[in-house]
Amino acid sequence: MALVFLIAISLSMDAFSLALVYGTFGIDRKNKFILSIIVGMYHFVMPLLGMFIGELILSLFKFDTDILVSFILCFIGIQMFISSFKNEENIKGLSFGDFFLFGLAVSIDSFSLGITLPNLNAGTIISPLIFALVSFVFTFIGLSIGNKIEKLLGKIATTIGGVILTIIGLCFAF
Repeated sequence: MALVFLIAISLSMDAFSLALVYGTFGIDRKNKFILSIIVGMYHFVMPLLGMFIGELILSLFKFDTDILVSFILCFIGIQMFISSFKNEENIKGLSFGDFFLFGLAVSIDSFSLGITLPNLNAGTIISPLIFALVSFVFTFIGLSIGNKIEKLLGKIATTIGGVILTIIGLCFAF
């Protein structure tokens, strides 16, 4: 069981680091919970999908998941960067779709882990449940810290966050 918690923490680190950046966007408490729940749900579902259909998909379609993650992170990062230059009244709030893209980006590694999940001998449902709970907590904490940074630094935090998110996305590509 300790191994499952260590894996859950490592899977949640990217959610935490990206939530720090996303939190600079000034997300309110309700949306922090919604985004954290979405990330948790992805971290529950993706390993199960990986376990049940992952091998089939990977054998039929050869694609690099890092490229998909890179595209999503760069898209969100560029969107944040551009919005930081808009007037306060013109800034578009984060949409529900953005939350789902964020959740997908930080949980795609859970899918590939799901392929090896039966080898952990920790239970088919227990492991993804632990992954979900830990990623929920890490995401919420990251968003909260990011909000505090945004309050201290203002719009510059969103600009920096967008640049960092784009750089992280580019790192996935290379």
